[in-house]
Parts: sequence; C-alpha cells; structure tokens
Amino acid sequence: MDLLVLLETTLAGLGYELVDMERSGRGGLMRVFIDKPGGVNLDDCTLVSNHLSRVLTVENVPYERLEISSPGLDRPLKKERDFVRFAGQKVRVKLRVPLEGQRNFVGVLRETRAGAVVLQLDEGEGKTVTFDLANLDRARLVPVL
Repeated sequence: MDLLVLLETTLAGLGYELVDMERSGRGGLMRVFIDKPGGVNLDDCTLVSNHLSRVLTVENVPYERLEISSPGLDRPLKKERDFVRFAGQKVRVKLRVPLEGQRNFVGVLRETRAGAVVLQLDEGEGKTVTFDLANLDRARLVPVL
C-alpha cells in the first residue's frame, strides 16, 4: 500500500488531516504533520504517534523515529482543498515556472477553481495573478501576528 494513502486513511479515521509527511534520506526519521478543526495540541500528537506506531509496524513500514507535529502558523498548502479552505488568507507562493517573469508571490487567496488559484497581490491596487496548481512548487500561509 502507498504510504501516503495509508497515512491519510488512518488519520482520517482518527479525525485528523494529513498535511505533510517528510522522510530523512535513509528513511530513519519519519515526520508527519497533522491538523484538525480547532488546531492540534500535545495530546493529539501523542494519540496519533501511538496509533501510527502500531499501524506502521503491522504494515512493515521501515522507520527508526516517528515525529508527529502540527503544521505551525505558516502551514503549507499542498492540495486544492487547502487553497479552498484558506481563501481570504495571506500566502507566500513559489512557482516552478515563472509567471509574468516572476516565481515568488505574496498575496491574498481569492478563489480556486478547476485546478487554478487566483491570488490578489500585495503590490498594486487590486492586481491579481492566476496560476495552475500543477505549476506550484510550494505555498505557505503567512502568519498574522
């Protein structure tokens, strides 16, 4: 079974969302970022860690150390549903291929439709850019302090 599918299915059954997963070069460290409505606390991380430890052992997934964490204030946006969920929020985006001669953008998520995201830029009155999610290298929320 695909590891991401296993994690998403297991976490969904517990009421959590898989935000991201990282593995070290040799596969020793597995870091899993989770979220749920209202946020994640230490008890959530402990519960998920205990449950995933058992699931990964049963599924013979090799790892030496498992870390469970919240995505933080600068949460990564990976899937289309993330962009829909955080519409109206300020984000920092890096594209794979430049758009209008630029790869890095900061602005407010306005809408997401049919695999494309509309971002209202901080610079300029009402200027927007639209990019395909397929061109996304990375995107993160900009924390409001």
